[in-house]
Amino acid sequence: MNWTQLLSAQRIGQKQQLISEPSRSAFEQDYDRVIFSHPFRKLQDKTQVHPLPEHDFVHTRLTHSLEVSS
Repeated sequence: MNWTQLLSAQRIGQKQQLISEPSRSAFEQDYDRVIFSHPFRKLQDKTQVHPLPEHDFVHTRLTHSLEVSS
């Protein structure tokens, strides 16, 4: 693994360096890009099955992914 390349300030899919907003970090920009992406939103329509009959709350893959990530 090349950490210098992995921790680069260059953004994936960005041909030129855009003027970044001083109020939002690169992390916040990447986070918003993921959260508002179409593939991430499609997780809402998929049911996450748990073999636990005592729980009546049905999780979607979106809620499961958010719970696991936090």
